[in-house]
Amino acid sequence: MLECRRVILSSNSPRRRELLSAMCIEFTVDTGNSFEESVGEGIPFDEIPSLMSEGKSLGFHRPLEADELLITADTMVILPPKGSKEGEILGKPSGRADAIRMLKDLSGREHHVVTAFTLRDSKHMKTWSETTVVHFRTLSDAEIEFYVDRFKPFDKAGAYAIQEWIGYVGIDSVDGSYTNVVGLPTQALYRALLSF
Repeated sequence: MLECRRVILSSNSPRRRELLSAMCIEFTVDTGNSFEESVGEGIPFDEIPSLMSEGKSLGFHRPLEADELLITADTMVILPPKGSKEGEILGKPSGRADAIRMLKDLSGREHHVVTAFTLRDSKHMKTWSETTVVHFRTLSDAEIEFYVDRFKPFDKAGAYAIQEWIGYVGIDSVDGSYTNVVGLPTQALYRALLSF
């Protein structure tokens, strides 16, 4: 379906590269970009990934040629409000203590993983967004510390990767796309590529 297009993935994520490769899509990686990730106040959390993905697409460092197709994406882990506590975006942890704090916040609760991806060629651009609801069982302090110390999830939003030990033993249910939690909703991306 993409034999007439040169696909470019503009992402530093090794997980996105693995997923796109697993889809049997030939692509190159080019992360040159001038976009600065920031948003104004008052924007709903679940809309931010779309804004980030579009910003990354438009911030690509050069014009696209007629046969090129650019893919950009942004994933966000959102902890919904609970009681009097406000909702929170869980980005990449700043270190061990922050990773432990995030996993303690996720323990015994559900959270949302929102990934937006943008397809753009020399004439068109469109963005799709996918939300997956993930539920962690209650984790012990020892389990959290074991995971953080063994797997060092400091480059992962929410301080975890579903395809690692914590996902195998700590996640009770996933409502929606599993690959979305890994970093790219492959099913939605495939449908988008067919229609773009």
